[in-house]
Amino acid sequence: MTTTDTTSTGAAFPGGTILGYPRIGRRRELKRAVEAYWAGRTDLDTLEAAAREVRLATLRRLVELGLDPADGSVPGSFSFYDQVLDAAVTLGAVPDRFDGLQPGLPGYFTLARGAGDQPPLEMTKWFDTNYHYLVPEISPATTFSLADDRVVREHLEAREAGVTTRPVVVGPVTFLLLAKSSDAAPEGFRPFDRLADLVPAYAALLGALAQAGAPWVQLDEPGLVSDTLLDAAGVTRAEVADAVRSAYGTLAALTVDDGGARPRLLVTAPYGDLGDLLTPLDESGVEAIAVDLVRGSAPVAPTRAHLVAGVIDGHGVWRADLEARLDRLGALAGPVSVGTSTSLLHVPHDVDDETWSDAAADRAGRTPELRRWLAFADQKVREVTVLARALAGGPDAVRDALDEASAALAERAAAPGVVVPAVRERLAALTEDDFARGAHDERVAAQRERLGLPPLPTTTIGSFPQTSEIRKARSAWAKGELGDEAYTTAMRAEIERVVRLQEEIGLDVLVHGEPERNDMVQYFAELLDGFATTDLGWVQSYGSRCVRPPILWGDVTRPAPMTVEWTRYAQSLTEQPVKGMLTGPVTILAWSFVRDDQPLADTANQVALALRDEVRDLEEAGTAVVQVDEPALRELLPLRRADQADYLRWSVGSFRLATAGAAASTQVHTHLCYSEFGEVIGAIDGLDADVTSIEAARSRMEVVPELNAAGYARGVGPGVYDIHSPRVPSVQEVTELLGLAVRSIDPAVVWVNPDCGLKTRGYAEVEPSLRHLVAAAQTVRAGL
Repeated sequence: MTTTDTTSTGAAFPGGTILGYPRIGRRRELKRAVEAYWAGRTDLDTLEAAAREVRLATLRRLVELGLDPADGSVPGSFSFYDQVLDAAVTLGAVPDRFDGLQPGLPGYFTLARGAGDQPPLEMTKWFDTNYHYLVPEISPATTFSLADDRVVREHLEAREAGVTTRPVVVGPVTFLLLAKSSDAAPEGFRPFDRLADLVPAYAALLGALAQAGAPWVQLDEPGLVSDTLLDAAGVTRAEVADAVRSAYGTLAALTVDDGGARPRLLVTAPYGDLGDLLTPLDESGVEAIAVDLVRGSAPVAPTRAHLVAGVIDGHGVWRADLEARLDRLGALAGPVSVGTSTSLLHVPHDVDDETWSDAAADRAGRTPELRRWLAFADQKVREVTVLARALAGGPDAVRDALDEASAALAERAAAPGVVVPAVRERLAALTEDDFARGAHDERVAAQRERLGLPPLPTTTIGSFPQTSEIRKARSAWAKGELGDEAYTTAMRAEIERVVRLQEEIGLDVLVHGEPERNDMVQYFAELLDGFATTDLGWVQSYGSRCVRPPILWGDVTRPAPMTVEWTRYAQSLTEQPVKGMLTGPVTILAWSFVRDDQPLADTANQVALALRDEVRDLEEAGTAVVQVDEPALRELLPLRRADQADYLRWSVGSFRLATAGAAASTQVHTHLCYSEFGEVIGAIDGLDADVTSIEAARSRMEVVPELNAAGYARGVGPGVYDIHSPRVPSVQEVTELLGLAVRSIDPAVVWVNPDCGLKTRGYAEVEPSLRHLVAAAQTVRAGL
């Protein structure tokens, strides 16, 4: 085996590095280009040209921010949709059910979005983030090979522009841990067992990148930090250690000399603590290992591989305490390079893009001071380079930057609103009774009498499609171009249209459609004190879907009711029950950038108290059904098993605090989506919601047998319509899915609903899909 001393060659990123960068474009150029192509407004060449410009703009910016353009410090982390899908296509891991797939991007997008009667790959959450990845489907017959060379072509493109990038690919162990068995696989088959067959495809990719002149390749292995992923894959930690030794021993054994069979390898372990798996990885012969020192621990002894120390948080937006980070770097044994804890995929591009005016500050919770406390992707790159210069030349070489960071931290700690005594006193006065409702059986009887619903009641999750007219009206109102009265009239007209449509389709429990809401978290953040919102803080959630997470910076209070008048108006239009729609405390935290100066449990309970007050006001307005969505409950589950019990205790508690004040006759719903639910079924039951709707369509009711095995007896709506695909499911398809549900659990507790809200879809898809949903419910209802 040929190895290289990266320290002596100076090739291990002395100026610092990052593990990835936002790829949607500073103004969401990639999103717009992809969606224009999907809509048929542009052709493939136009899409490729737009994507190329996004990639080149990223290279220029990262070099401008201080990353070395010549040594592989700049990551090549672009994707048209998802990095796991990229790996599957690169490695030829395309399921047989996509036989005849078009080559190139058309086929790539079919895997992501489906086409006609062809469902897409399943989608679920990426570790404990709000990013979604596409799940590879592997069988014993899957043939791995270097099937697509786009990653090589993108590296050559960057070299032609004067930047030698470090291509980024999901690593082989994590790729198989994330994969699921295809429908064609036999019972008991584990994708993980195909590792020996997969590694040669990685070797071929490394060879192609070596020929293209790549000095480094980054292989991402976040699966190594997650107990929950190992459990879901049916794999032990000892097996993973053996897999690391085998896979990386084989890849490292390829020669790395000039013109050899592979570039140098940087293996990353973001999102947590690598723990005892650091040893087999270090012993494998890879040249560098990136460890997360924000959520994980530092090695206690020097590593054989060069260490990239992830001391700058890639997952949050708060300015770093650079003095403390420098102290931590100085305590590490052996030579190190400075890096981010994760890819910067999870944060917006640039704080300096925000142009917050004094007028906007009152409405959006934004102040000039807040900007000084924040670090988005570009600021984090600068923090990395500052620390790298401090390591090389001592703290005095960057004294001004260190002092500026310390001053911003002190200003933040003392700012008005960060601590609100009345909020702290209310939390301290809580008792156990504040977290408990009455007996479930008594609630079921009271709700049955009040609502009078048929078996298999139908509903939706909350939002309806937002037309361009709605968006224009909301934007004009936000800019002050449309008065309050005209805005209210426009929103009420849309609410009435949505209510009448639901009545005509035949749904049983209606919603007002949420036309007034820009986002299920941002809407509430704009109405709660302690939050701020951004103008351009976009972050990729999945594919072309982008969100602007609010910034939760202070103690949370509710100055006034947030949803009551819209819900009251919708209920006035119909005799059928209309759900009041709220976002739960855990999801508000998960989909915001949350303060890091107090325990998450305390922050969650502050939000929960604000929501508790809103539930009370909805009840007083006559609302009989209140839905408090918690789609992120599973998302925030710690990756290490030892940390999970405490999280589930406070997260479930915050939901109960928000809802426990509801009367027995008020039916409390919640919604969870796009996660693996097996390990949190006990927590779902502990929420004590009367009805829980769960994503289930793409996985074909995979969660339903788990609910049955756990003895789950509350109302449940396993989704029968996948809204994350533009497909319109047939009546037969929905009937089959609903049939699977009622054969697995008591039909008396089953509800019929889509997987998620309908905001991102168009009425051309939604109307026929909901009609098919109602028709399927009527068919299955008649056969009960």
